[in-house]
Amino acid sequence: MEKKVISTAKNLQVLHEDNHLIAVNKRPGDIVQGDKTGDIPLSEVVKNYIKIKYNKPGNVYLGVAHRLDRPTSGIIVFAKTSKALPRLNKLFAEKDAKKTYWAVVKNQPSKQQDTLTHYLKRNTKQNKSYANKKEVPDSKKAILSYKLIKKLDNYYLLEVDLHTGRHHQIRAQLAAIGCTIKGDLKYGADRSNKDGSIHLHARKLSFIHPVKKEEIIILAPPPNEAIWNACS
Repeated sequence: MEKKVISTAKNLQVLHEDNHLIAVNKRPGDIVQGDKTGDIPLSEVVKNYIKIKYNKPGNVYLGVAHRLDRPTSGIIVFAKTSKALPRLNKLFAEKDAKKTYWAVVKNQPSKQQDTLTHYLKRNTKQNKSYANKKEVPDSKKAILSYKLIKKLDNYYLLEVDLHTGRHHQIRAQLAAIGCTIKGDLKYGADRSNKDGSIHLHARKLSFIHPVKKEEIIILAPPPNEAIWNACS
């Protein structure tokens, strides 16, 4: 079972903040934006943090520009101003933000590094994407590059760079080459993680600031957990 809300304004880990943006380290189990579960989303936690920190009266503006799957962890960037949000939306939509992930997998990939191309078809009822080697109706092309960066006792740490942004892309593509992410039952893991997480972490994000036009590079430490701690 996935945990309910984990983050609060007091324990929120802020990675970057300026007048227009705030980047936080999402914990596994947090939802970025409200959904049918009714759980308190990370966006509301960040609003509360801003309200307390700056003693703001009334409503706090916060724009959601991108998301991470609930069981994953890592960098999420929110817009603090209405000026920044459409620019941030455009930046993510046009893939001008470079995203790097860490993934812990059970099986060693056949190649130390590679670029994977699949055609992903999403099943909305199952909330799952299926990776195909060739194009099929209603599929979308998905490309990522990975490299093996560390061998652990029983697992392997991969660094993954996304070239496209598809539903469950890393989870589906790594599973397709026999490298299911630890804890990811949906994509073939033999057991779940106790807290409902999967070992997929949005490690690094770099982009040109939508207002200041300066390069921003953000790094997020992975969760404080035995296997993740062995990765660093």
